[in-house]
Amino acid sequence: MTVKWHGVFPAVTTQFRHDQSLDLEGTARHLEKLLQAGVHGIIMLGTVGENCSLEYAEKLEVLRTAVRVVGGKVPLLTGVAECTTALACRFAVDAKKQGVDGLMVLPGMVYKSDPRETLTHFRSVAAATDLPIMCYNNPVSYGVDITPAMFAELASEPKFVAIKESSENVRRITDLKNTCGERYLLFCGVDDLVLESLVLGAIGWVSGLVNAFPRENRLLWDLATEGRYAEAVKVYRWYTPLLHLDTHPKLVQYIKLAMQETGMGTEMVRAPRLPLAGKEREEILALIRQAIQTRPSIG
Repeated sequence: MTVKWHGVFPAVTTQFRHDQSLDLEGTARHLEKLLQAGVHGIIMLGTVGENCSLEYAEKLEVLRTAVRVVGGKVPLLTGVAECTTALACRFAVDAKKQGVDGLMVLPGMVYKSDPRETLTHFRSVAAATDLPIMCYNNPVSYGVDITPAMFAELASEPKFVAIKESSENVRRITDLKNTCGERYLLFCGVDDLVLESLVLGAIGWVSGLVNAFPRENRLLWDLATEGRYAEAVKVYRWYTPLLHLDTHPKLVQYIKLAMQETGMGTEMVRAPRLPLAGKEREEILALIRQAIQTRPSIG
């Protein structure tokens, strides 16, 4: 299966109203702004999209909205993050019916599966659909590590086309290349490792902070992929304090607060997440506002 996924793919936030109900209009406005900024793809319902905080039917509503707004302009993927393999397979089928172009599949939620169970989960989801799949490896957040050797085992399934590598170990890019060659499209999934990952062979970036700073994300991507490394490093050093927010347990709250400050959306999250308060809020706001004041000019 051949796809041409590459470049900046936002892990898009899901917008909520003040009563925590879905704000589909706000989500649509945010998607339009991301597309206008020149992102290369869209991923709905990932970690940043608060997948596991939405009801099943709400997830399909979000996908219908995204399909309408994106309108085939760029590839549109959805996260598949369910507690059982059967439900993940069902969601993969229903997501295709809404019109998405691909899936970003996570291991089963809550239960920490062993390698045999993990491989079975991914193969089962692949068997349920004919959509191309990005495998999301995030052992830091989810406690399940899909190792390069495991990806070599999965290589016989052509629907597995890409890997979102979020182990926070940039060595994995080289290990995956050495173990699997060019079998997979490699995407960096950790914002503050993107430049290192690109140098080592990643061809895409699933980003969280892009929700608040899409033009700066695209600037960094373009400079790096054009080989203008001195300029890229300068932008990266400006951006890195913000990018560090992507690796914190409260990354969703941090990113949404940054969105609110840049006019890209609101900070509303769904419980058990709560908007930031007190000293923590003041510190994160100070960091965001400093970045806004010093953001690089984009010609």
